[in-house]
Amino acid sequence: MKKKQWVAIGCFSLLMFGLSISDALRGIFSPVFQERYQLNEAELSQLLTVSYIGNLLFLSVGGKLLDKFGKKSVMLAMMLIWGFSLLLNVVTDSYGMILLSVFFALGTSTLLNTSVNLSTPLISTSYAGLLVNIFFFVQGIGTSASQFLLGKYLFSYQGWRLTCIFLVGIAVFSLALFLLSSIARKTPSVVGTTASAQTDLASSYMPKRIVFWMFAAMMGCYFIAEHSVMNRLMSYCLTELQMESAQASVILSTFWASMTVGRLIFAPVVQKLGNQKSITIFGATSVILFAGGCILARSGVYLLAISGLAISILYPTMLLFLQQLYPANCVAAKTGAIISIATIADIVFNAGFGFVLAKIGYHAGFLILPCFLLGFYLLYLVIAKQSKVHTS
Repeated sequence: MKKKQWVAIGCFSLLMFGLSISDALRGIFSPVFQERYQLNEAELSQLLTVSYIGNLLFLSVGGKLLDKFGKKSVMLAMMLIWGFSLLLNVVTDSYGMILLSVFFALGTSTLLNTSVNLSTPLISTSYAGLLVNIFFFVQGIGTSASQFLLGKYLFSYQGWRLTCIFLVGIAVFSLALFLLSSIARKTPSVVGTTASAQTDLASSYMPKRIVFWMFAAMMGCYFIAEHSVMNRLMSYCLTELQMESAQASVILSTFWASMTVGRLIFAPVVQKLGNQKSITIFGATSVILFAGGCILARSGVYLLAISGLAISILYPTMLLFLQQLYPANCVAAKTGAIISIATIADIVFNAGFGFVLAKIGYHAGFLILPCFLLGFYLLYLVIAKQSKVHTS
């Protein structure tokens, strides 16, 4: 690789590390905000509401902007907004300003995260599968490290401000590296074709509308299965399996660690197999381990924990697969819309899942989750069979 390609890899790695810390701040410092500003539960929950609105708004609008103005221009703007939204927490001291900051910081973070995935083939098409999983591995390291270090050593309002200053520094360095990188202002066009010919080429492999909705349903099923386990595995171990808190935390930590490590150790495998074969093999393995862990309950809980190894590569590889389905002139908008729909499905499901668990119990409730992961896999097989994949 050329020097500017390595600069781009360093930029995306640093950016993903910073974004992961930024995303974790809301959950870590919520008790600090509640104490400092004397917030009730309803007021504190506004943090979650505002972040969801920011995520959905930036994804739905940002995808179209990426297609219209190019990835580099939009990413530069998003990095600036992200940095200034974090700086807002340094120069102000009010809960209203924190909500405004969270809206822009979480919204731009989600769009930047997706943009990194979409832009990775612009660094190197030959190593896109390897690089995108490494970037998500770095993100996992940032999430785990921030949850441990900030919660232990900087759990205060002053710690909140220091962390925001640190992230502003990351934004500045990422911006500088991005300007020096090899990322093209626009996605390279097919050599030797006119604009009209490129339009005809794009329309020739545009998937049918049903594929869009199937992909949204597929990703929604994936989000529901993964996020439900992440959010409720600890409670499942304590309530249903009657484990001690120390043992339950080991199970949860194993799942998180396997999700993080899996992206690193299997990145070369994804690169060698390609997107479709990787999702086919790792998707099937995920369903088997995930379902086995839920069905066997206590005796299979470690199967559930290590299922993260196989699950880990699915999301970043799905986004790369999506880029093979849609032409470059609309893939960002389609990606943003699909992730937005899947996120809404995830929110709606988790809003009602608590009532389901209270009604039928954790064991029966957790048996629902493998059905969603199986639904994800079956939908993928149908999409892969029916759709025309392009490589241009």
